Amino acid sequence: MLAACGADAERCGLGRGNTSRAVVIPAGATLGSAADSLHRVGLIKSTALFRLYAKVAGQERAIKAGRYRFSCDKATWRGMLERLALGPDERRLTVPEGYRLTEIVPLIAETIGAPEDSVWAAVRDTALRRELDIPTPDLEGYLFPDTYHLAFGAPPDEVIQTMVRRFQQVWQREWDARLQELAMNRHDIVTLASIVEKEARLDEERAVISAVYHNRLRDGMPLQADPTVQYARGQHTNRVLYRDLEIESPYNTYRNAGLPPGPIAAPGQASLYAALYPAQVPFKFFVAHPDGHHEFRVTFREHTEARAEIRREQRRRQREPNGRS
Repeated sequence: MLAACGADAERCGLGRGNTSRAVVIPAGATLGSAADSLHRVGLIKSTALFRLYAKVAGQERAIKAGRYRFSCDKATWRGMLERLALGPDERRLTVPEGYRLTEIVPLIAETIGAPEDSVWAAVRDTALRRELDIPTPDLEGYLFPDTYHLAFGAPPDEVIQTMVRRFQQVWQREWDARLQELAMNRHDIVTLASIVEKEARLDEERAVISAVYHNRLRDGMPLQADPTVQYARGQHTNRVLYRDLEIESPYNTYRNAGLPPGPIAAPGQASLYAALYPAQVPFKFFVAHPDGHHEFRVTFREHTEARAEIRREQRRRQREPNGRS
């Protein structure tokens, strides 16, 4: 009666080198239907004996819906029933704003216990890209940065769909009308918002940074956004060097006019809003202080002067007693 699934791999119906199974218990499932699910994936041999064991153990009604993964090496009937009573393993996945797919995919894989390759396959899902009208080969920018509670062992495609649905929930209906006013489409806005996300350190500067890029697009100026160059390089660096500006890539906005082909990161709601509703300012340039806030200017000459002043300020601070080497 206490036969252990892990004691004999063959009794679980699992072959050598394949020592775990995922099983989904639907909402409202009875012990009988749960036993059938466990039997179908080879975790138990006899549904009748399993149900009898559960009845004797007083656990025939303690079943919670969800997705479970059981190890054949460790799982016993008692252990499976206890797990089914406690509910599925849930893991928390937090995706920060501004993360790229190269950062998000490993997080998802670790959280749900899936191979990274299978998660990459899910973010390149053709049907989802068609639904969202995405012309790029993956879902970069559309996996909304948020906190998710996921079942360990959840299928990667279900997780990706959940994150895309969250993006769709955040996208407000009135924003579609705003796209008409801007003569832009949603992909354009998500792309621009991703650049704003990577540039902004202060919330109050998002709309102003957005305005700079809108003004440059309007006047046919290249965006010259450093984060797009870092994306083209395939890695983040603290500084973009002059030689980096010559990288041959459609994402290099120093060499190519207009927006890059797609987002460079996952923008949050604040950056999406800023991209849609830029500040009404004439600025076309900005330069960052070491602490992350920016100086905004209208002309290149003013921009050059601002950059020089920031450098002088940095040198002065280095000469101060606390800054001496």
